[in-house]
Amino acid sequence: MIAWKRNLVMVGLSQFFSMMGFSFAMPFAPYYIQQLGIIEPNELKMWLALFTAAAPLALAVASPIWGVLSDRYGRRLMLLRANFGGMLVLALMGVVTNVQMLVFLRLLQGVLTGTVNAAQTFVSVQSPPHRSGMVLGSLSAAIFSGSMLGAFAGGLFAESFGYRTAFLASGAFLLLAGLLIAFGTREEFVRPVEEEADSMEVRARMFWGKIGPALPILALMAVMGFVLSFDGAWLPLLVQEIHGSLKGAAFWTGSLAAVGGIAGFLAGPIIGRFADRVAPPRIAKISAFGAGLMMLLVGLAHGFGMLFGARFGAIFCAGGLDPVFQIWLAKITPPSSRGFFFGWAVTTRSLGWMMAPLASGAVAWIFGLRAVFFAAAAFFFLLIPLIALIGRYLPPPPANCSVPKL
Repeated sequence: MIAWKRNLVMVGLSQFFSMMGFSFAMPFAPYYIQQLGIIEPNELKMWLALFTAAAPLALAVASPIWGVLSDRYGRRLMLLRANFGGMLVLALMGVVTNVQMLVFLRLLQGVLTGTVNAAQTFVSVQSPPHRSGMVLGSLSAAIFSGSMLGAFAGGLFAESFGYRTAFLASGAFLLLAGLLIAFGTREEFVRPVEEEADSMEVRARMFWGKIGPALPILALMAVMGFVLSFDGAWLPLLVQEIHGSLKGAAFWTGSLAAVGGIAGFLAGPIIGRFADRVAPPRIAKISAFGAGLMMLLVGLAHGFGMLFGARFGAIFCAGGLDPVFQIWLAKITPPSSRGFFFGWAVTTRSLGWMMAPLASGAVAWIFGLRAVFFAAAAFFFLLIPLIALIGRYLPPPPANCSVPKL
């Protein structure tokens, strides 16, 4: 097997177990916070918003640093750091005694982890440029399938053994993911020769000259990060409302996440292949429209049948947003600086991820839980003209990439 294909298989397996670990317990954090003693509705919404925003905040700060280090010392090392760091943090979450400790560990998670970005950087650099859509789409399928199985199995596990044990088990999955990278992958890394800069002014010009062509995509990624994560923290509470009680809610939440995982699994490779042939903004506009329609149905759902169907449609359509711009970013950036650009991509998305639960928390506080999903639909529709506007400023891919110009 060609080396890049072997690495793709092993990284895909690692991401499967990594995302299985993160989704094994994390979707049930709203129930875990209630178990830690936070049961007053408005106080619960506040701590849930803080918990959800903490990791993206830390990730936004840490990702560019890890990205530069990956370009300097290798991408495989960053994968090892992210998986073993996640193992430590998730296991510790299972032994906290109060919500403040849980939020602190969530911040630490943002600093130490970031397995998806590390995996995307590694496989995109190791793979042929003309196969980047297939490679990143396949990796997306592994990510969603791991999330799907993890959430479903985690819901059953948490109902049987408790939320604390679910977090400890999550750490074990991250350990397995790290071992797959340690023993199953190889990297031929040559450290690039660094250019000397005589002053801060020169360094600043070098930085802006380097990142400038990618700024339109990075700006759009920030907005998409906000829209894609706007409703996520509140789905467990919607499930609890429809179900009618906390007992048994973890099973339904896990099942709902599994349905979303199936949608993402199907969307990843399908959209990844289209992104090698069709301009990404065109795919993204269609996807945003479909996701907005489906999100309206999520907000209107009063039974699990409608909720599950609408959530499947929303995730499948939303699968056309972030991945296609990650693929386009890979096509317009040099492999030697891929970690730098992907690190800043995580930062911009993380800013959106951080603001989303704070904004949606305010919506839930003022207008009620279901208003969150109607607001999310409105943001998806607003994405369409924004994508059209920013798409005009995207630079064309290099001549050796078989993607149509805009």
